[in-house]
Amino acid sequence: MTGSSEMRIVEIKGSGGPEVLTIAKRPRPEPGPGEIRIKVAAAGVNRPDVFQRQGAYPPPPGAPEWPGLEVAGIVEAAGPDANRFSPGDRVMALVPGGGYAEAVCVHETNALHVPANLSFVEAAAIPETFFTVWSNVFMRAGLRSGESFLVHGGTSGIGTTAIQLAHHFGARVFATAGSANKCRAAEKLGADACINYRDTDFVEPLMEATGNQGVNVILDMVGGDYAARNVKLAAVEGRIIQIATLKGAKAEINLSQIMMKRLVYTGSTLRARPVAFKASIAEQLDKLVVPLLADGKVRPIIEKTYLLEEAASAHRHMDEDHIGKIVLTTSMAD
Repeated sequence: MTGSSEMRIVEIKGSGGPEVLTIAKRPRPEPGPGEIRIKVAAAGVNRPDVFQRQGAYPPPPGAPEWPGLEVAGIVEAAGPDANRFSPGDRVMALVPGGGYAEAVCVHETNALHVPANLSFVEAAAIPETFFTVWSNVFMRAGLRSGESFLVHGGTSGIGTTAIQLAHHFGARVFATAGSANKCRAAEKLGADACINYRDTDFVEPLMEATGNQGVNVILDMVGGDYAARNVKLAAVEGRIIQIATLKGAKAEINLSQIMMKRLVYTGSTLRARPVAFKASIAEQLDKLVVPLLADGKVRPIIEKTYLLEEAASAHRHMDEDHIGKIVLTTSMAD
């Protein structure tokens, strides 16, 4: 075994506010068949971590009980039949849980090499959002060059990723955000227009912007009353993808509009999906997106970093206005 037999983790001491996040110690995990153990330098903070802390999003069977869905660091050990990486390799990985720690194990197919131009902090902000956006917008919805695309929450981690990728692959990009400053940030990243939802209902200006054709692909994390407006705004043969329900999981929509426009209203979650499915996303990202990261054409947007022991402060920051990702670091982060 490499290094100490124990590691620090961020434990959830009962469901509740950020104050329930505390530092604890656990045995350093041993990688199983096909797995690598990563010495964690940085871990991304995501909204599902908040839901888990609140008791609303338990980890899937077999995953560590502490939070964290994405990490970056170095490979320090490999299990049986794991041969994609060597000890010392810089990697970033999507994990089903346990990322808020000094080490985590993950199947090697769910990890990617970190481009040389990226720090561990930047790399840790990539897996959760890039896997989510790629699998939903490009694999599930099939966004194509020349189509229009709308992402709600344009300055979230998902939003900043979706804007950049959709723009790079030739879509006309729209976003919604909650302030003029956030809208400027979204437009700087590649959105052709951003609607401040606090001032304006997004449907009318975006129908006007598309010549009353509507939007081809809509990525929604809001839910609630956005569902009916998404259906109204969607173009004929449009695709609406639901990946979260921050304003509620229930909605009333006009089914006639879905039929008349031949819409696809779909959705997905990623955390509990099989390793093989995540591996298929990683394969496409490695081929089509990692080169963009290496060339600086697409980049993770970092709001702020916190030390691992400051996880509670990082979660408080999640509830405040922010643009991009929040990242936890360990003592080995560069």
